Amino acid sequence: MATRIDRAQVVVAALRLLNEVGLEGLTLRRIAKELDVQAPALYWHFKNKQELLDEMATEMFRRMDAALCAVDRSGWQVFMADAAHVLRDAVLGYRDGAKVFSGTRFRGTDYAGPVDGLMTTLVEAGFPLPNAARAWFTVQCFTMGHVIEQQSVYPFPGGERDPYYDEAQRAQRLEGHPLTADAGQVFFSDLDAGFEAGLRAVIAGIEATLLPAPPALPAE
Repeated sequence: MATRIDRAQVVVAALRLLNEVGLEGLTLRRIAKELDVQAPALYWHFKNKQELLDEMATEMFRRMDAALCAVDRSGWQVFMADAAHVLRDAVLGYRDGAKVFSGTRFRGTDYAGPVDGLMTTLVEAGFPLPNAARAWFTVQCFTMGHVIEQQSVYPFPGGERDPYYDEAQRAQRLEGHPLTADAGQVFFSDLDAGFEAGLRAVIAGIEATLLPAPPALPAE
């Protein structure tokens, strides 16, 4: 039995175990068993599951740092779309990754550098800081919401589609409601294409509502 563990070991084990048991099955007792320690040993580092989830989300963000720093900054629209893809790809790599990431509180200040970089790029593109913050938060919320839906259809990273979303069975359940059945084809058939279409709409809306118009040129 292991005699000493640290916070980093607990978080790494928790993220590894998350893919096996999902968020609902992830318990401190289960993680302790994975680390071959008694459950009380984990309480030296995390008072409860929420504190652990906060640290897991922080670690997920740390692991995106390099990819976020490498995002194309040649134009704010491309930058924002690429950053959204980095975020999406990262959380899709974990079972229930978007649920873990959403609504948690980052620990420490490691996340501040990448966020400063995001804000700087948008401010330099002409967004006032409050608008830049709102723009990124909107993209982040859209991305997380879309991934939560995608992970209900494909619960395991790289895994099979949940039988509940079988198109033929769904159409049979919704017999008599053709518009709902057809809408479901759009919702759940090609989730990658759906994300791209939704992201374009969000970015277009940001440009229309949050990016101030450039000052008018003086009349000749």
